[in-house]
Amino acid sequence: TIISEIELARLGDGQVAYIKSMTSAEARRMFPSIKGLPRGADLFALHAADGTPIALTDSRQAAVGHALDGELEIAS
Repeated sequence: TIISEIELARLGDGQVAYIKSMTSAEARRMFPSIKGLPRGADLFALHAADGTPIALTDSRQAAVGHALDGELEIAS
């Protein structure tokens, strides 16, 4: 079964998030308002189930911390 974007957005009623690793180049495209990202850095973005970005960090542990602070369940 394929889940629609709307169904995904409703998943967990705002309680589910995922962490995506990305390069600084990918982060600059996704977060154009953030200035000063170092080139070649590996970063981690926390996203709501619908893909909405919540946080951008330099460690997976910090992204997990943001999720826990927001009482979000992390999906794999």
